[in-house]
Amino acid sequence: MNENINKFFTFPELINEISARFVAFGVLLVAVPSLILLVKDNNYAYILLIGLIYGFLARVSSGPKISPLALFVTKILVPKLNKREILVPGPPKRFAQGVGLVFSLFTILFLFLGLNIIAISFLSILILFASLEAFLGFCAGCKVFRIMMDIGLIPEDVCEKCANYQF
Repeated sequence: MNENINKFFTFPELINEISARFVAFGVLLVAVPSLILLVKDNNYAYILLIGLIYGFLARVSSGPKISPLALFVTKILVPKLNKREILVPGPPKRFAQGVGLVFSLFTILFLFLGLNIIAISFLSILILFASLEAFLGFCAGCKVFRIMMDIGLIPEDVCEKCANYQF
């Protein structure tokens, strides 16, 4: 049983870059309306933000297994588009999903505290970086992951495939 639980909470060693970009676009489809609702001081923003948090938490914890967005992208959308797979190391993408989780958690935390300007700032930064990933294929979290490996904060054995990969 313990082995099944450990297997469930794994993240793929390699990620299809095309899928990652579509997931980032899906994040934008939730985050941008959330931002609009936040600016209008509409309480429906909470619902979208909770969905955003769940998606990031699901992807960080177990890859695409329980993320509706990631499942749709990896099992339906990308296969239908017949896009060529471009495989990239998984650990930096997991780290980037973790950063997205932190930013979305801070957004809702500051919203609960009534600090809407700070909440809007965090969500705007998240939208900026999701846009860079979705439209340009630039993963800022992956760059930070690489820097952290280079200075020794992340051991090289966390991502052996990263050693020869240029982010």
